[in-house]
Amino acid sequence: MQGLTIEEIQQLLEERLKENVSPQVYEEVRNKLLNIAGKIVITRETVERFIEHVIERYHSSLIEPGEAVGTIAAQSLGEPSTQMTLRVFHYAGVREYNVTLGLPRLIEIVDARKKPETPIMEIYLVDEYRRSEEKAREIARKIESTYLENITRELDIDLIEGVATVRLDPEMLEDKGLSVEVIIEKLKELDVDEVSRGDDPYEVIISLREEYLDYSKLEKLRSKLLSLHLKGIKEIRKVIIQKRGDEYVIISEGSNLEEIMRIEGVDWRRVYTNNIHEIERVLGIEAARQAIIKEIKEILDDQGLDVDIRHIMLLADMMTWTGHVRQIGRMGVAGEKPSVLARATFEMTVQKLLESAATSEEDRLYGVTENIIIGQTIPVGTGMVQIYMTPSLLKTEAGGKGDRNE
Repeated sequence: MQGLTIEEIQQLLEERLKENVSPQVYEEVRNKLLNIAGKIVITRETVERFIEHVIERYHSSLIEPGEAVGTIAAQSLGEPSTQMTLRVFHYAGVREYNVTLGLPRLIEIVDARKKPETPIMEIYLVDEYRRSEEKAREIARKIESTYLENITRELDIDLIEGVATVRLDPEMLEDKGLSVEVIIEKLKELDVDEVSRGDDPYEVIISLREEYLDYSKLEKLRSKLLSLHLKGIKEIRKVIIQKRGDEYVIISEGSNLEEIMRIEGVDWRRVYTNNIHEIERVLGIEAARQAIIKEIKEILDDQGLDVDIRHIMLLADMMTWTGHVRQIGRMGVAGEKPSVLARATFEMTVQKLLESAATSEEDRLYGVTENIIIGQTIPVGTGMVQIYMTPSLLKTEAGGKGDRNE
């Protein structure tokens, strides 16, 4: 059986499909069909039947005017959410680091929390770095926060002598790419008298000022020394290197999108963080909208729940259409509705009614919720249509039958 060439399939798709579906659908169908065209024999009849099926499915998926898309989206997202579990994912190589998934993560997103409970970044590298583990490790060292406590084996504070002795771990120094000289220079920036090497090459002696020689300040002093920031980006607490396919990717505990994108060797086009507010601040509201869609879709897929992407897109649109990320709650979407009655149905009912009464606010009853409350037909579906009749015109058109109609 003679099959069509790739050029013939492409021409057929352009003639029959391109004008009947949206550009996004056309591109996806075209790419998938051309992808398998070289592997199997495809006849003209098969392509034509396929195109007819795609067009039919596309038109049947379009939303009717007046469709209650908001209610359907709320139901389609809300019902599967009741089946979601309290799940976490543990990252091997990062001690005691679990990524929040499932229902808690979904709540984080729709509540538009300022910071996720477990902020995490996926840091991809440019071509010359991504296939070398050593170069990936070099960038990982550059971005991971290193504090004095990370490289200290022992810290002794002698208040009688007025000195603090720091014994460094040589293995950790090598792993973090630091030297004793760098540590001494950083310690000199603290408010201490003098910093010098001890008898041991990995021992540093710190002479303390008079105000530190007090037992009540001992713990504060210890904390100040151990929390001294030596290198890296402060928000990035820990990093691991993963191999995905033929490239190395850095996974970080903590997030700082703006600083990470400035690091040489990092592919700033592919860097991703699960902190949606940070994405909005650095990349803009459209990027934040896309992140909301991606995060919710991944949560639902991970739980094995099949929800149409358009419901998620509508939710993301409602959260972002004002130009900033808002929560689905009384401090956001629900609390900013123009209707008094609609706002009163979502928490703090009495307060909302009192505020509206005090400001003489009117409710024009344009939405669904407020019309349900007062028992009117809701403006959805056939309820959107309003028919006006002018009896005098009907009487005139009736002509001679006017007297009889009276």
